[in-house]
Amino acid sequence: MTLDEIAQLIEGEVVGDPNIVITGISGIKEAKQGDITFLANPKYTPLLKTTQASAIITSFEVNNTSKPLIKTANPSLAFAKIVSLVGPNNVRHPQGIHPTALIAENVKLGKDVAIGAYAIIEEGVVIGDNTIIYGGCFIGHDTKIGKDVLIYPNVSIRERIEIGDRVIIHSGTVIGSDGFGFATVKGVQEKIPQIGTVVIEDDVEIGANVTIDRARFDKTLIGKGTKIDNLVQIAHNVIIGEHSIIVAQAGISGSTVVGKGVILAGQAGVVGHIHIGDGAIVAAQAGVTKSVPPNTKVSGYPAKPHEQAKRVNACVQRLPLAYKRIKELEEEVKKLKEKLEELTSKLERGVK
Repeated sequence: MTLDEIAQLIEGEVVGDPNIVITGISGIKEAKQGDITFLANPKYTPLLKTTQASAIITSFEVNNTSKPLIKTANPSLAFAKIVSLVGPNNVRHPQGIHPTALIAENVKLGKDVAIGAYAIIEEGVVIGDNTIIYGGCFIGHDTKIGKDVLIYPNVSIRERIEIGDRVIIHSGTVIGSDGFGFATVKGVQEKIPQIGTVVIEDDVEIGANVTIDRARFDKTLIGKGTKIDNLVQIAHNVIIGEHSIIVAQAGISGSTVVGKGVILAGQAGVVGHIHIGDGAIVAAQAGVTKSVPPNTKVSGYPAKPHEQAKRVNACVQRLPLAYKRIKELEEEVKKLKEKLEELTSKLERGVK
């Protein structure tokens, strides 16, 4: 394809020779002659001078290169579109119903459903059109799964769960396990029944080895379009709003409400029974101990507004120098006290 043809696909603006022929796609570091690449993160701007790519997709602000460009509002999204159109796709999903799949008699399957080897589908399950369930999955009784859903191997979805359309669930994830609820009675931990459910709305993607607990009552809810990375723990009765992003190893405690468009960065921890406002950002490894207002960025432990957290951290980094200076001042004070005592003694002797 020529650069001009690619620009038309992504609605971009060509700067340079529009007739350059592009034969491959690659990252900006790995690209070679004939490849097209992209620049979305400003910290990689120096690579514009060293990349071997024949053309680069950039934002409209980039000008400091002699390379042919396609300028777009969102270079990362534009590049992803090109990859989806021309990139290799070697994934072979299961087709049809494998003879070793165990499917209860009263299960309702939509058109063109695929179920892989040794999957278990219990009674009362409803599965929508074009949904693909890989081998080794377990779908508990009375669960409802929408259309065009993709469930990778060894996913466990417990009983009475609701999953919307176009949901993607990666391997090892468990949805609907019991919430962590116990009451201490005379020193013994008594289990509290967890009789609620989990609702996963449309267009959600859930990474590998994620655990989403069922509610004690009512439901744990993952809102439409939300994306969850690998190794995330979501406790019982948590509500996550639409189009939020939960990054790897984050943990959300029970009954917390996460608003729309929220970002929880990697290893962020959130206590229970609080509210994270719409559009808030929780930085990596932050420990959130109280509610966060909408459109606020917090970081640190305990989490506080990011600018305040940076000032606190800057002070902490200066502690060794401050400690050294305090020790020096203590020595100076000690010497001054000794001189003062010496002068005082001389004065007293003179008076006598």
